Amino acid sequence: MPELLEIEYYRDAADQIIGRTILAVHAPDPWYIKGGEVDELGPALEGHRIERTRRIGKLLLLDTDGPVLGLRFGMTGRLIVDGAAPIDQLQYASGRDLPEWRRFGLELAPTGALSISDPRRLGGVELDPDEDRLGIDALDISLEALAAVLARSTAAVKSRLMDQAHIAGLGNLLVDEILWRAGIDPARRSNDLDQGQVAELHRQVHLVLAELAQRGGSHTGDLYPERSAEGRCPVDGSELRRRTIGGRTTWSCPRHQR
Repeated sequence: MPELLEIEYYRDAADQIIGRTILAVHAPDPWYIKGGEVDELGPALEGHRIERTRRIGKLLLLDTDGPVLGLRFGMTGRLIVDGAAPIDQLQYASGRDLPEWRRFGLELAPTGALSISDPRRLGGVELDPDEDRLGIDALDISLEALAAVLARSTAAVKSRLMDQAHIAGLGNLLVDEILWRAGIDPARRSNDLDQGQVAELHRQVHLVLAELAQRGGSHTGDLYPERSAEGRCPVDGSELRRRTIGGRTTWSCPRHQR
C-alpha cells in the first residue's frame, strides 16, 4: 500500500513531466474528484504548465503556473507516467492495469501523459488541497516535535503516529516496523513514554525510512515477512501478537515490545 516511501517514488517519477503543459484532463470517475465538481477540472488545469512536484506525507502535489493539483492514492493507487509505473505492484493490490481502473489522467504537451490506476477507488484528486490539514512530514520531524505530538495525546502510540494531522506519511507497515525496532508496544499510551523511549522512537523513524527507501519500499521491513499466523519475532523468536489498534491490523512482539 502506498505510504510515504511509495509516494516519494511517485514524486520522483512525476519529475519527468515538469515543464510540460496540460493539454487535456480525463476524469471518467466523478467520485474520484474531491472538493469540487468534475467539470471544473478541465477549465482550471488545461493550458497550465507544470512547474514542480512536492510531497507532504502521502499527498503528491503538482504545482502548476495556476492551481495546485493534489493526488492521493489510498491503498491501491498507482501512478503511471508516460506509460510506465514506478511501482509494478502494490501489496494488497492486483498487478494488472485494467482500463476501468484508470480514475484520472492528464494528457500533456508536447508529449506524454500522467494517470492514476486505482482498483479500489480509495484515492482521490483535488484542486488546491488544504495542506495545513497535514502535520509535519515524517522525514522532517525533530525529536522535540515528536515529543510534543506524543505528550499531547492519550491515544495508543500507533494511532498517534498514524494520525496524518500530526505526523504525515506513516502508514500501517512503517509504524509496525518502527515500533517493533524501538521495542515499544503499539498499544502504549502516547503520553506514557519516557524520554529515552521517545528518543529511541525518533531514531527509529528516521532509520527505518532511510533503510527501507534503499530496500525498495514500506513492505521491505524485517517484520513484514512474519506478519501472519504463527509468525515469529525476528529478534527473539516469540510468536507475534495480532491485534487491531486504531482500526488497523497490528503485529508486535509480546516479549520485547513494552
